[in-house]
Amino acid sequence: MDRLQELAVLVAVVDHGSLAAAARRLRRSPPAVTRALAALEDRVGVRLVERTTRRVAATEAGRAVAERARGILDDYDRAVTGLAETPLRGLLRVTAPLQFGRRHVAPLVIAFLDAFAEMQVELVLNDRNLDLIEEGIDVALRIGPLADSGLLARRVGEVRRILVASPAYLARRDTPKTPADLTDHDTIFGSARAEPLEWRFGSAQRASVVRLSPRLMVNEVEARLVAVRAGQGIARVLSYQVSEELEAGSLVRLLATHEPPALPVHLVAASRGHRAPKVRAFLDFAAAALGKLRVIRPMGRKPS
Repeated sequence: MDRLQELAVLVAVVDHGSLAAAARRLRRSPPAVTRALAALEDRVGVRLVERTTRRVAATEAGRAVAERARGILDDYDRAVTGLAETPLRGLLRVTAPLQFGRRHVAPLVIAFLDAFAEMQVELVLNDRNLDLIEEGIDVALRIGPLADSGLLARRVGEVRRILVASPAYLARRDTPKTPADLTDHDTIFGSARAEPLEWRFGSAQRASVVRLSPRLMVNEVEARLVAVRAGQGIARVLSYQVSEELEAGSLVRLLATHEPPALPVHLVAASRGHRAPKVRAFLDFAAAALGKLRVIRPMGRKPS
């Protein structure tokens, strides 16, 4: 058992890039994690993790041992729990952005509960990216680049940051042909985060920036869309938030050829936690359901 715990410590350190984070994940003290890692290095006779005052990083040997350790730990979990042959049961905590979660994750959670009668799910809808370890979250849906490389991630689609306006607004004003034209338009700005009053277009390498003087600033997307529908100006939203209105023609997509790159949509889980049968089952179930959603399939940058 001590040797299995040494392997679990190495995997946690590699995944989280920190002895302290690994200790929190394993619910052990930092000195205990340090001792277990040192014992494993003594056992294999090579340095597995390079330590500095600011961070730790796995060596090539450390990454190789950690990869093999995952399989060993998986086999051990299956051997001692026998859960593969028993019904899934227990509580699963899932988080997702508010609007996407309400529209798309809540229905798939209900379908999951119908399929697995002994499961419980707590769905936490929050536009802030919750820390999976600190908050005790099993699975998260994330929109945008992933900052935490210690997570197991499964890409399920993508969305775009698009500009929209109502036909009534465009009937009163000229349709913008270039990003620079936006300075002559009424804009509705999302002020949920402390960001500069600007919109960026194009790729990171060849980005153009338009400074804005918004007519309206709103910290919540649905309220922003109320103003757009009322013909008060142009807003930037995520494509899934207006997919039905674009299809119906009640909103118009603008400057599509100038949009920034698509944002990935991932299901993520803590790398150690994903081995739990209930987490694996939900990841498979959710990935299959989300993969069928048109709102997160690639939508081309058609001419405006």
